[in-house]
Amino acid sequence: MEIRTILATDCGSTTTKAILIEKKGEEYRLVVRGEAPTTVEAPFEDVTRGVLNSIREVEELTGKKILDKEKIIKPCKNDKEGVDIYISTSSAGGGLQMMVAGVVKSMTAESAARAALGAGAIVMETIASNDGRLPYQRIEIIRELRPDMILLSGGIDGGTISHVAELAELIGAAEPRPRFGADYSLPVVYAGNKDARKPVSEVLEKKTAFSIVDNIRPVLERENLVPARNKIHELYMEHVMAHAPGYKKLMGWTDAPIMPTPGAVGSLVEMVGKSQNIGAMGVDIGGATTDVFSVFQGVFNRTVSANLGMSYSISNVLAEAGINNIMRWIPFEMPEKDLRNRIRNKMIRPTTIPQTLEELKIEQAIAREALRLAFKHHKSMAVGLKGVQQARTISDTFAQAVTGESLINMQTLNLIIGSGGALSHAPKRTQASLMIIDSFLPEGTTMLTVDSIFMMPHLGVLSAVNKKAAMDVFWKDCLVRLGTCIAPAGTGKEGKLCVTVKIPAQQTAGGKDIEKNVNFGDMVLIPFKGKGEAEIIPERGFDVGEGRGKKVTKEIEGGEVGIVIDARGRPFKLSEDSKKRIESLNKWFTALEVY
Repeated sequence: MEIRTILATDCGSTTTKAILIEKKGEEYRLVVRGEAPTTVEAPFEDVTRGVLNSIREVEELTGKKILDKEKIIKPCKNDKEGVDIYISTSSAGGGLQMMVAGVVKSMTAESAARAALGAGAIVMETIASNDGRLPYQRIEIIRELRPDMILLSGGIDGGTISHVAELAELIGAAEPRPRFGADYSLPVVYAGNKDARKPVSEVLEKKTAFSIVDNIRPVLERENLVPARNKIHELYMEHVMAHAPGYKKLMGWTDAPIMPTPGAVGSLVEMVGKSQNIGAMGVDIGGATTDVFSVFQGVFNRTVSANLGMSYSISNVLAEAGINNIMRWIPFEMPEKDLRNRIRNKMIRPTTIPQTLEELKIEQAIAREALRLAFKHHKSMAVGLKGVQQARTISDTFAQAVTGESLINMQTLNLIIGSGGALSHAPKRTQASLMIIDSFLPEGTTMLTVDSIFMMPHLGVLSAVNKKAAMDVFWKDCLVRLGTCIAPAGTGKEGKLCVTVKIPAQQTAGGKDIEKNVNFGDMVLIPFKGKGEAEIIPERGFDVGEGRGKKVTKEIEGGEVGIVIDARGRPFKLSEDSKKRIESLNKWFTALEVY
């Protein structure tokens, strides 16, 4: 059967969003989007109520009959009735919350955290043999946290087994209880040294829902995360979702397994990066967490900064960034006390939105710091591996410098996708562009985009069923192209020439040559919609991708904003002098027509 009509929902913690996709000619396109409040909590305690309400909105907007009472009509009967497939993602009920345990904190425990994060989980706690805690303290933590699942790893294949067996005994002694469903066993996945499977099984099989997958670190310099990730998804469906209110019913409706929302977004970013063979990065800034996804050198990484968000976690942004780092992005004088009070008010009333231009500037200053800190966290996790294959004893393992250089190389980053209210719903697209540039400080040439209406979770789960449909809708309806950022790396003297950008007349809408000479410390906006070949000529101390002072000729793409030339230098530094800093911010805001 050819799939022509697709219905997808994403059950978020507050809103359930439904989209309808149809095949028009040879391509798939978004038809309409509907939404309704999520109903996983009291008084409804049934997630399907919110799903049905969001589908009813799709019915109203399209005039198409999708529901027969409370049943989705499948397959399509005609153009006016039914859908071919129905799929869903979910982060309702707090999403997937996991605890990971490993022998060496900077090695197997870190690999386990990467496996859990890649599967769409929030990692609540990492326990390791060398984390400096006493056994009773670890047992207390396991008991108190009540995760949805535990991932236990440790040891390379053929290495010592005593340390990982001790960790298993700690988990067994804690007798952990799951968050949902008082009458079922907590899922524990073992992905460690294959020689330790027997002793670990003996301890955990009777007390938990125990399963074994391939070692995530079979040798020191290789990670094997896919089997653990797949198992986590499977157990998420069988155990966690099955015990959340109404999910059993929802699972009976879907034509593919329900995925955790962040896992689905990650699948999409991974597919885009790998299918296009580019360096790609996605960021989703929410009310409570900020997720960063990246594909560099063909390696996918995801991190969750569970304490950085724009409403519920906004006070954590202040605590982690410090008042001065937020103040530096505010383009006017204001007392520190006033800023602290505004941030606390937002935490108390998380659903409020800025009412004045001043409030908007403050909120976007906070967003820059939340994004910067989440990216800093991501860089520390997205690292290469080092190690010696022959190292077989635990003492050798402790001695290894195991995590290598960060895989994140801004010069090879081709695409940034921004998502979440602060970026997708910024009143002007130039604001979203500048927030992305200030937070991530891209180098060379980088395409900036935003997710138009937060469709990435739907498309991530769709990519597992129909890759063409997911890619068609992603490139044509989901992505809003803001434009290209050209940012030379290097520093120089303010006011001295930094870079020249030339676009020939035949490539421009007005039929005139574009030539911009940009001085160090300035930002320039070139309104430019289509694609064109640009000549980028940096001055001697600056690099735009080919080395210092070397010219680059490449095709670049404009968009709703155009081409932004950022000649503020990398590393980027704001003036310490308050008057000069405010002057610079306002100069850049004016140049880019931000407010």
